[in-house]
Amino acid sequence: MIERPITDWLPLTMKEVEKRGWDEVDVVLVSGDAYVDHPAFGTAVIGRIMESEGFRVAIIAQPNWKDDLRDFKKFGRPKYFFGVTAGCMDSMVNHYTANKRLRSNDSYTPGGAAGFRPDYATTVYTRILKTLYPDVPVLIGGIEASLRRVTHYDYWQDKLMPTILYDSGADLLVYGMGEQPLREILKLARKGVPLSSMRNINQVAYLHENGTKLRDYNNWNTVELASHETCLEDKIKYAANFKIVEVESNKWQANRIIQQVGNQTLVINPPFKTMDETEMDKSYDLPYTRLPHPKYKKRGTIPAYEMIKFSVNMHRGCFGGCSFCTISAHQGKFIASRSEKSILKEVDEITRHPEFKGYLSDLGGPSANMYKMKGKDESICAKCQSPSCIHPVICSNLDTSHKPLTELYRKVDANPNIKKAFVGSGVRYDLLVDDFNKNNQDGNHDEYMEQLITRHVSGRLKVAPEHTSDATLRVMRKPSFKYFHKFKEKYDQISDRHNLKQPLIPYFISSHPGCEEEDMANLAAETKDMGFQLEQVQDFTPTPMTVAEVIYYTGVHPYTLKPVRTAKTREEKQNQNAFFFWYKPEYKQWIRNRLTKMNRPDLIEKLLGKPTKAEGKKPYKKTFAPKHKKR
Repeated sequence: MIERPITDWLPLTMKEVEKRGWDEVDVVLVSGDAYVDHPAFGTAVIGRIMESEGFRVAIIAQPNWKDDLRDFKKFGRPKYFFGVTAGCMDSMVNHYTANKRLRSNDSYTPGGAAGFRPDYATTVYTRILKTLYPDVPVLIGGIEASLRRVTHYDYWQDKLMPTILYDSGADLLVYGMGEQPLREILKLARKGVPLSSMRNINQVAYLHENGTKLRDYNNWNTVELASHETCLEDKIKYAANFKIVEVESNKWQANRIIQQVGNQTLVINPPFKTMDETEMDKSYDLPYTRLPHPKYKKRGTIPAYEMIKFSVNMHRGCFGGCSFCTISAHQGKFIASRSEKSILKEVDEITRHPEFKGYLSDLGGPSANMYKMKGKDESICAKCQSPSCIHPVICSNLDTSHKPLTELYRKVDANPNIKKAFVGSGVRYDLLVDDFNKNNQDGNHDEYMEQLITRHVSGRLKVAPEHTSDATLRVMRKPSFKYFHKFKEKYDQISDRHNLKQPLIPYFISSHPGCEEEDMANLAAETKDMGFQLEQVQDFTPTPMTVAEVIYYTGVHPYTLKPVRTAKTREEKQNQNAFFFWYKPEYKQWIRNRLTKMNRPDLIEKLLGKPTKAEGKKPYKKTFAPKHKKR
């Protein structure tokens, strides 16, 4: 294997800066993740875009925030600004389980080691930089900054927090996928415009001092939210705020949003229209090495990189709008797809990777099967305010053809260096059920399923029905579980026809708003009847900027302002989760006791069968759900 020169990566050390012959750095990026030069890692994408615009960029990856702060000082003062991100995940989701227990590993760190980033990393890094270099602007972005751009509930402190701009002291925030606003920022920075004057760029947020007039820009209309202080006093006002933010975040012609925070005004400019193919390709076709920086060699592999190094991301965004999911809040509900040419070029690049053995781990995206899907008449999309294109029904204007995806799979298959190209991303099964999706005029969904099942399943296929209770599913913005039954029937028919043993692996969530303990017992019984022993366990976590988070905190649905019950205590959450494990001996007596208390002998028999003589003699007593280690 030929060693690549260190200058193929963006510099992590001053020695690497000097090797490039630079006398100063234009922008320094600070990240909570290790530096992997790959288009699936945001810091690499942002760094490469800056490089493509002629900027000299250096990266401070996972700096030590506890010592003399030498990591933050190693490149000195950048010419233009610092860019800060917590990394590919919100640092609190990265650090803690749904039960607020500290995780023992970090997938974005060499060796999977924990402890290499602080809680609330964006805020901690920014405050340090503002202390060390008070006159250097700081631009924040990434998922943590994006989802905390407005007053939000923080599950880990169990309280409302103001915009992250207020707590961090950053000068400007880019929300969502940052390529479009970043290129505008770079053009203005080169002309000498300070970050504090960049007020007319789409998809940025900033704090305005109330002593001066807030100017209007670009003929944007302005919508005002209830102030942060009002939200602290009134949960209903906070819930109403969320609806405005979600609707405006997913419109093509959105309004500017403002909110009073102390003596300042938070201003959130409207988003850019979804990137087109040319813009997407430009981002993915940059000269990534597709490898972690060589400095990590002795520290072990980076788990997140190992997972995606032989995968291809074909599109961004998701029009599902699920209540618990942050994808549409960050990437948007409209799908941004790459061109076939760009994807096939990346496949070729992967085949030249020194460790590649002929197997692609994933041809996918946030949802595996939304590639190139969009409105048939985009003028209708331009006026749409719905947070989901497929809930409660699939929009008649949505083109759900799987033909472009099926053809792309076949072209990848035809590459002589590809033995198998798997689909590892979750498949949105409801798009493939004709009873739910009425837009399958030419039958191409069946053609896609045949191609998928016979050529692209690596042992088992992941799908996410999330629940079996229709009431809970409505809160989740997911379709009725009856459509999963229909999908499984079709899946089994195709599998049987080709003599394939590739089980479906369904994902479910416990403790979601709207879910009662009895709903989980029913879920366990129904899935048992279908032949499943559930292993993919997920306990609901209220993450910022989601419908479910708002319900969890306020007790009401933000669109109706009507009450929705939610399991909140640790005992309630553990009790719901325990029903997943009816097949484990240590859970059986507990389940029997709980269902006896609910007066559900029918569910006892379905889940556990008739009691043995020994069990029948045991008196009812209060027991606690066994503790289960979650994935």
